[in-house]
Amino acid sequence: MQRFVTFVLMLLGIAFACLIAVFAYQSIRAHTTPELRAPFHAVLMMNGQAYFGRLERLGTTFPLLRDVYYVRSQVNPETKEVTNSLVKRGQEWHAPDFMLLNASQILLIEPVKPGSRMSKLIEESAKEGSGAPKQ
Repeated sequence: MQRFVTFVLMLLGIAFACLIAVFAYQSIRAHTTPELRAPFHAVLMMNGQAYFGRLERLGTTFPLLRDVYYVRSQVNPETKEVTNSLVKRGQEWHAPDFMLLNASQILLIEPVKPGSRMSKLIEESAKEGSGAPKQ
């Protein structure tokens, strides 16, 4: 009987150790920062604003976005036609060259695939140096 109790306690100890190892692995995996492989990313904020740029310091309280672009929509009052243009940040009076984002306000992050329409617009803008190619 003593051997049986010892065997059961040993099995319970092994099962408990395995359970702790699984929880530790999941906790470590859940807190790792995703790897950003694309050169540019779309960042959608909680307020509905979308920015495109080179995302750095993901996983911190204030990620950094460089080479920032956004889409500006303008409505022609006569024809009601909407024209979208890509605008590079930095043309404003204070000439910002990066944005610090509040991580708690980021809704989602998506890669801008090389060769996509957005990627081509960013490339055109960089070649022109100003940042306003039509969409």
